[in-house]
Amino acid sequence: MLVVGALGSLPVRAQEIKAGDLVISQPWSRAAPVGAELTSAYLTIENKGTAADRLVGASTDAAEKVEIQQTSMSGGATSTEPVTAGLGISPGDTVVLKTGAYKLALMKLKSQFKRGTKVSITLEFEKAGKVPVPFEVYSAGSSGPVAPKAAADSKTKK
Repeated sequence: MLVVGALGSLPVRAQEIKAGDLVISQPWSRAAPVGAELTSAYLTIENKGTAADRLVGASTDAAEKVEIQQTSMSGGATSTEPVTAGLGISPGDTVVLKTGAYKLALMKLKSQFKRGTKVSITLEFEKAGKVPVPFEVYSAGSSGPVAPKAAADSKTKK
């Protein structure tokens, strides 16, 4: 079983995008076959500044709608709710959108998300503005890139 999981995760690429005081890293999405209605995208956002910022939305030509969502467990069932007020990023904090927590839900897909390709998603921040980010497409069952120890130790937004 470990071998199968390892094949779905690729090593982290050194890609970082700077937008004002924010550093965006490890952007990735799950693959989606032709005809699929939705998929999810994930990333890490670090605020190196002295003022808070907020991820307030996102868009892409590859989907009709992109929504920030939070996944949670309650009574053994998983539920997903939209984060309508946006996702705050305090000064000095790192926010990780990852499976089982926060994610970008791409709905009503207009094209196939094929493993090994990239999809451009424009993130919209309250202060940093609109930032186009290329997301690497991993396998449909992937849990994301294999993070280096420093990233694995960073705090996850709750």
